[in-house]
Amino acid sequence: MTAPRVGLVVPYLTSYRLPFFTRLRAELGARGIELTVAHGQPTGLSAARRDTVALPGAVELRQRARRVAGRDLVWLGVGALARTSDALVLPQSMHHLHTYPLLAARRPRIGLWGHGRTHVSAHGPAARRVKEALTRRADWFFAYTEAGGAYAVEAGLPRQRVTVVRNALDTTALATARAAVDEAERRALRERHGLTPGRTALYVGGLDALKRIPFLLDAADRVGRRLPGFRLVVAGDGAHRPLVRAAQAAGGPVVYVGPVGDRDKARLGAVCDVLLVPGAVGLCAVDSFALETPVITCPWPYHGPEFEYLDSGRNALVAPDDPAAYAAAVTGLLRAPHELDRLRSACQADAGRYTVEGMAARFAHGVEGLIHGTTHGTP
Repeated sequence: MTAPRVGLVVPYLTSYRLPFFTRLRAELGARGIELTVAHGQPTGLSAARRDTVALPGAVELRQRARRVAGRDLVWLGVGALARTSDALVLPQSMHHLHTYPLLAARRPRIGLWGHGRTHVSAHGPAARRVKEALTRRADWFFAYTEAGGAYAVEAGLPRQRVTVVRNALDTTALATARAAVDEAERRALRERHGLTPGRTALYVGGLDALKRIPFLLDAADRVGRRLPGFRLVVAGDGAHRPLVRAAQAAGGPVVYVGPVGDRDKARLGAVCDVLLVPGAVGLCAVDSFALETPVITCPWPYHGPEFEYLDSGRNALVAPDDPAAYAAAVTGLLRAPHELDRLRSACQADAGRYTVEGMAARFAHGVEGLIHGTTHGTP
């Protein structure tokens, strides 16, 4: 008797997802289910971030992409994978055209994995109805967060066929790596970049419009004028890299270190006090917990679903959506070490709530339901 097979299709492979794929393969293997991870290639803003990686055993799918009305429409050649799988889990994306015939055929069983409602762009009523219909057609829905799960139920899926996975990074490894940074490493890193304890902020992520890099640089310059010794360490890559380099060259408070891996991210977290993200908050919320660097963000309409993890005044700070007011909030928090320590303590506590181990276990539980046609939802 052959083991059931599930294919997990992702737009492209990124380093932050590798621990999840490894854990999920182990979780499903323990349940007697074989996992195949399949992927395309990044397009648009994602391509500019240059963060693709390889995963042993993953299947690269033939891809066709075309930009239409400002959107990347993608077709992935999933036919062979569909024929050899008992179930497929696909992104909940209206722009992945291969999803529609698979949902129409209902063979194999189809799960969708996604945010729920659209977070990072504006959709009109017609697009919202299409997304609801797409979601409702699925055999199972894997929601990033509780709000995403509620969306799927409102779209028409039974609650028993919705799994909330609590989207996460490998916070255990990141927190462990941060704790392992000794004082000699901290001192050397501060000396190399001219960093002052208590007056250092971090940005790590994509450098593009979605992250509001011009706003970030403007606010950092304002903080630098208010707070002598302030530095903003910027790690990442993207279309707005030239803006960051120009800000550094102009002699402002910006220190650009380029793209970083998990080890360097942990080292930066050990010498930085806050995480500045005025643009879209996504998995950086989980980073902030593991690194004990509270996020300072804005009430912006295009945050990712993980914004739901933040509780302003407890584990983060939501500041006014204006560079001057935002800078004042950053300055105020850095000048209030007792308040900053209180936020850090909450971050440390919340790191244990959002782990890749828990995410993989919940996802695997949902895959069992998807494959076997049972309705047991989130454990």
